[in-house]
Amino acid sequence: MREINSYFAHRPIFIPMHVLFPNYFRSMVGLILLAGFSAWRPPVSTTFATDYLRFSFDQSGNLYSLIDKATSNEYVPTGEKAPLLSLMQDSVVIKPLSMTYNAAKKRLVLRYPNGYSATIAAENKGSYLRFELLSLTPRNDIKLVVWGPYPTTINQQIGETVGVVHNGTFGIGIQALNVKTLGGYPTYDNDIDPAYDIFQTNSLVDIASDQKVLYRGQTAKPTSSGSVLQAYCRNRFADRIISNWEHKSYLAPAFRDGGVIGSKIALWGAPEAQLLPVIEKIELGEGLPHPLLDGVWAKRNPLATASYLILNFGENNVEDVISLTKKAGLQYFYHGGPFDTWGHFKLNTKEFPNNWASLRACVAKAEAAGLKVGVHTLSNFITTNDPYVTPVPDGRLAKVGKSVLTTSVDEKATQIVIQSPVFFDQMKNNTLKAVVVGNEIIRYRAVSATAPWTLLDCVRGAFKTTPQSHPAGAEIGKLMDHGYQVFLADYPLQEEMAGTLAKLYNETGLRQISFDGLEGTWATGMGQYGIQLFVKTWYDQLKPGLKGAVITDASTPGHYFWHSFTRMNWGEPWYAGFRESQTQYRLKNQDYFRRNLMPGMLGWFSIKPETSLEDLEWMLARAAGFDAGFGLATSIDDLRKHGFSDVLLNTINVWETARLSGAFSAEQKQQLRDIGREFHLESAGDGVWRLAPVHQAYLVHEQKVRQPGEPVASTFAFTNPNDEQPLRFTLQLTAGEKGTTSGLENPVIEINNYSRIELPFTLEENQLVQCDGKSLNLLDRQWHVLKTITLPAGIPKLMHGNNTVRIDGAFQGSKAATAKMEIRSMGEPLLIRKGTR
Repeated sequence: MREINSYFAHRPIFIPMHVLFPNYFRSMVGLILLAGFSAWRPPVSTTFATDYLRFSFDQSGNLYSLIDKATSNEYVPTGEKAPLLSLMQDSVVIKPLSMTYNAAKKRLVLRYPNGYSATIAAENKGSYLRFELLSLTPRNDIKLVVWGPYPTTINQQIGETVGVVHNGTFGIGIQALNVKTLGGYPTYDNDIDPAYDIFQTNSLVDIASDQKVLYRGQTAKPTSSGSVLQAYCRNRFADRIISNWEHKSYLAPAFRDGGVIGSKIALWGAPEAQLLPVIEKIELGEGLPHPLLDGVWAKRNPLATASYLILNFGENNVEDVISLTKKAGLQYFYHGGPFDTWGHFKLNTKEFPNNWASLRACVAKAEAAGLKVGVHTLSNFITTNDPYVTPVPDGRLAKVGKSVLTTSVDEKATQIVIQSPVFFDQMKNNTLKAVVVGNEIIRYRAVSATAPWTLLDCVRGAFKTTPQSHPAGAEIGKLMDHGYQVFLADYPLQEEMAGTLAKLYNETGLRQISFDGLEGTWATGMGQYGIQLFVKTWYDQLKPGLKGAVITDASTPGHYFWHSFTRMNWGEPWYAGFRESQTQYRLKNQDYFRRNLMPGMLGWFSIKPETSLEDLEWMLARAAGFDAGFGLATSIDDLRKHGFSDVLLNTINVWETARLSGAFSAEQKQQLRDIGREFHLESAGDGVWRLAPVHQAYLVHEQKVRQPGEPVASTFAFTNPNDEQPLRFTLQLTAGEKGTTSGLENPVIEINNYSRIELPFTLEENQLVQCDGKSLNLLDRQWHVLKTITLPAGIPKLMHGNNTVRIDGAFQGSKAATAKMEIRSMGEPLLIRKGTR
C-alpha cells in the first residue's frame, strides 16, 4: 500500500467539478479509479533471499527493503532507499535510473543519466550476496564508484571498522572483498579515513549530510534514522594533486590496479550469534586473509588476546628474558626496538652481532622453552642512516612533488633556483626540509617569498650523500618525511620493504608483530589503500605455515585490516601510572572492540622499579573483566631493581592463567570492569583460584597550623564492609616544593583510639611503610625491605563496620609535603574454576 498511497498523494483534486456536476463527477471518478487501478503496477523489484535476510531492489536500482526472514522485521527506515551502486565525477554523484537482472547469467545492468551503464555480477552465496563490478561504459571520466550508503534502522551497536551494525538480536553487514575496495565513503580525495586523519582540508560532498564520523572508521556510520553501510573504489589511472598530511599540494602518482572494475562487496545479515560465523564464511569463500592461531580462527581463539612482556634482549641475555616470561606465565616476549636502521631492517649490532642469524638463535631458544618472540616495527619509516638514504638515495623515496632547476648549480652553491615553489614552500609537517637532485640530498631553510623561486641557505650533501654539480633542467624532488626524523617510501619501495619484513619473519621464525607508524604509508598518496597494500604484501609473502601462527596487530584499524590482523592494540604507558595513563582511552577502546567483534586488548603498561602490586592487580582485574590482553613494557634491569619482582611476575601468572582458562563468569567480569573497584586473586590449586574483593580508601595527613597545645594529628573514618581482619596499609610521603626534602618524624597510626603503631624513625620521601596484615616493613621506593618492625601487641585489627584511623607525626623540611595512607580491607574470597566461561 505504500506505493499506492504514494501514487495518489501526488494527484490533484478539482473540487469545483464536484460542486458543479456532482452526478457526472461521481461517474467519471469511478471510471478514472478503475482505469487507474487497471493501469497501475507495483514497481518491478528484484529480490534476493540469503539464509537470514531478504534484500529487495526496485526497478531504479535502489535497495528499499531488508527483511529478517525469521521475524519479518523490516530494517530499512520508512521512506528511505539507496542505490546499489553510484558513480562519481569528482564530487558529482550519479545515481542509476534503471536496473535489469538476468537470473540465468547472474548479471545486473544499471543504467544512468548521460548513457552510463554498469554490469554487475550478482551471486547469492547462501549466507551473503556478492556483487562485483564487471564493466562500466563509458568509464574515462568516472573517478569513483560508491556502494551505498545502505540505510538500516539499527543504531545500538555500530561496528564502524568491521562494517556491521547489530542490536543484540540481529545484525547487517557489508564487507569489501578485495583490497582496493575501501570501507567507508570518499570524504577526502586522499582516501584517508576522517576518523584517523587530523590534517584534512579538502573534502568531497557527503551523500548523507546527517552522517557522523565514528571513532575508528566509517564503513558503518550512525544516522538520524539508524545507520548506513558503505564502501567505494577509485580509478587511479592518472597523477593527481591532492591534499595530504598538511600539504595542500601533494602528488599522488598514477596506480594501475584495474581501477573500479573488479570492485566487489558482500552484503549480508544474520542473528547476533551468527555474525562471526558468517564473516568467517565470507573470508574463506572469497579468499580474504584468515589468520589462525593453533589451527583456530583468531577471532574465535582466546589466545588472540595473549599478553606479552616488552623488553630489549639479544643473544647475550635471551635466557634471562625467557626465564622472566615463564615466571609471568606468558607465552610471548617482544623486542620494542631491535633495529639499527628502518628500511632494510638491520638489527642492533650489540644485541644481534650476526644480524638476522642472531635473532633466529634467540627465537630458537624461546621455541625450545615453549615461548614465542615478536618485534616492533615502524612500517615504511626509513631512518636517515639506512642504505635507502645514504650514501646514494634511492629514487623511490616518497616525494611531495617535483620541479626542475632553472639554472645550473655547482657542488658548493647554497642558493638553488627552481621553476615552481608549489611543493617546496609547505612548511607544516616538513621536519627534515630535504630535497633530492640526482644522487644528492640537500636541505634548505626556506623558499624565497618571490620569484625567482629560490631554496635558501642550502646544506649540501646531507645525510652523507655527495655534493654534486647539477645542470639547469635537472629534476628536483621534495622528499616527504615524518616527525620521527625519517623519510618515507613511495609505493614500489614500500612493497619492497614489506617483502623484506616478510623475509625477516620467514627466516627467523618470529611469531608476533605490531605495525606501528602505518600512517607513513600515506606517503604513497593512496591513504588507507596504501596502508592496506603494505600489510597485504607482508602477509602474502609469509610462508604458508606462518600465516596461521603470527599474532598481528596495529594501532591504525581499517576495514580490510579487520581480516588481516589478529587484533588491534593501543594505549601508551608513558604518561602516568597504571591507573592514570590513558585510562578513559583504554576503556573507550573496549567498547570499540566489542561493537566491532574484535578480541579485546588494553594496550601497553610500564613496570618500573617503583610499580606497586596493588596497581598491577588493578590493571589485571580490568584485563580479566574485559577479557583483554596487554603488553608490559619493562627491562631486565628494572625487574632486577624491584624488590618484589617475583611477586609481581607470579601475580601476572595467576591472573592471566585464570583469564585464559575461562575462569571468570559473565557476572564477575562485569564487576571486574569497574575501575573504582579492587580485587585480589590467589591460586587455590590446579585450575582453582580465590577471588577476593578489596575495599580501599586513601587518607591524607596534611600539615596544619594549630593553636599551642592543639593536636596536629589527622583523624579519618573508614568503613569496613568485610569481616574483622588485620590492618593492611601503605604509608608514604608525597613530594613537597621542588628542591627541598621532606620527612615524617616518628609516624604514629592509631586504630579505634586504642590500638597503636609507633614507628621509631623518620619516614623519608623515597621510602614507604607497608603492612600486609602479617608483617610491617619499612621499604625503599623500589620495594626493598630496609627494616622489619616488630609490634609486641601484633598487627591491629579493623572491626567490621565503622573504624577510626588517626595519623600523627612531625613533618620536616617542605611545608607542602603530606603523608598519604592507603588502607585496604579484604572481602570473603570466592572460589572460581577453570572453564566457567
